[in-house]
Amino acid sequence: MKTYSAKPSEIEKKWVLIDAEGVVLGRLASVIAMRLRGKHKPTFTPHIDTGDNIIVVNAEKVKLTGKKLTDKKFYWHTGHPGGIKERTMGQILGGRFPERAIQKAVERMISKGPLRNKLMGNLKVYAGTEHPHEAQQPEVLDLAAMNSKNKRSA
Repeated sequence: MKTYSAKPSEIEKKWVLIDAEGVVLGRLASVIAMRLRGKHKPTFTPHIDTGDNIIVVNAEKVKLTGKKLTDKKFYWHTGHPGGIKERTMGQILGGRFPERAIQKAVERMISKGPLRNKLMGNLKVYAGTEHPHEAQQPEVLDLAAMNSKNKRSA
């Protein structure tokens, strides 16, 4: 028995639409990372992009458990003396680009390398309900109904 290795010409990519409203961020990101990578398919090949194209809408309405909205902090340094900056998850989600919270969560779940850069190009995240990918006829993936823990009520 030989190990199957998918060729780029044999790969079938689908478009998947996920509504992030009320869904827990970490659970959402893990499902997106798995589908971007293609691990849900029997034709998964580690060194080839076998995953689907993912569209996420309502990124600003994603939920976090516990006190992560106020306690989870992200730091960066400007390069100048005393230039350490911080931003909480609440500031990111309430700020100008709330979709970056989902993008960074997914990006950190995929191993580094050139393949990650290509996979992240297959992820489209939008803060509101509108998206310009209707022509691709994406199939809807109801993440909130997959598991009762995926949806956060309060």
